Amino acid sequence: MFSITTTVAKSYRLLASTATALIIGGTAMLSTASAADIATSYNNSCAACHDSGALNAIKKGDSAKWQQLIKQKGMPALIKSVKSGMIQMPAGGLCTDCSDDDYRKLIEYMSK
Repeated sequence: MFSITTTVAKSYRLLASTATALIIGGTAMLSTASAADIATSYNNSCAACHDSGALNAIKKGDSAKWQQLIKQKGMPALIKSVKSGMIQMPAGGLCTDCSDDDYRKLIEYMSK
């Protein structure tokens, strides 16, 4: 009886650790895919102005200016501004299918 219990316990631990590894690996793949999607969205929608600073756009990677803007306006108001547009930026920032979460991720992406 002891050997059956030991074998079952070892099998259970092996199965549990394999399942955990698959879940963690799958999550990492999703995170990477999501990051790639945001980078693609940035390149397709935001880079025209935020890479060069055209029309006074804060450049991607200017963390100090981005953090100041986020702190000043707050993320919800910043997302609202992007969605409705500003004098120098069209509504949605050229992203026709972005969700509020996508805008948040894009702002965070540009601020790093």
